[in-house]
Amino acid sequence: MSATTRPIDRWFASYSGDHRNATNQLIHVVCVPAIVWSIVALLWCIPAPGTLFRPGFWAAAAMFGATLFYYRHSRALGLGMLAMFVLMALLSFAVFNAFGRTTLLWSAVAVFVVAWIGQFVGHKIEGRKPSFLTDLTYLLIGPAWVLAKLYRKLGWSY
Repeated sequence: MSATTRPIDRWFASYSGDHRNATNQLIHVVCVPAIVWSIVALLWCIPAPGTLFRPGFWAAAAMFGATLFYYRHSRALGLGMLAMFVLMALLSFAVFNAFGRTTLLWSAVAVFVVAWIGQFVGHKIEGRKPSFLTDLTYLLIGPAWVLAKLYRKLGWSY
C-alpha cells in the first residue's frame, strides 16, 4: 500500500486478510450487524439515571461515540453507520415499547450468543483466529468492513 493510503483502508486490508473464505465472509455479513444490534439493544436495557434521560440513553451515547470514530475515518462510512444505528435504535425502541425491557434484553442476549457462535464457526471454517483477538479496535472495524462491502456492491465509494 502507498503512503497515501487512508488508515481505514489499512484497517480493512488487515481485516480482509483474516476473512478470505467466502463462507466466513457471508457469516460475517449476517452476524456482525446482528451483534451490533444486540449490543445496542443490551445498552438500551440499562436504566438511565434520573428523569432527564430516557431508555436508550446509554445506547445513544455508545452509537454517538462509534459514529464519531467511523466519521473520523470516512465521512461516507460515518453517515452510513449513523443510518444503520438509527435503524437499530428504532428496532430496539419498538421492541422495548411493545414488549418491555425483559423481552428486549433476552432477545438481545439470544441474538448476541447465536451471532458470536456463527462468527466462531466462520473462523473455524476460515482457519484463522478473529482479528479482534490481536487488536480490540477490530470490534469497531468489522461493522464498517461489512458496510464497505455493501458500498462496493452498490458502486459507491467510501
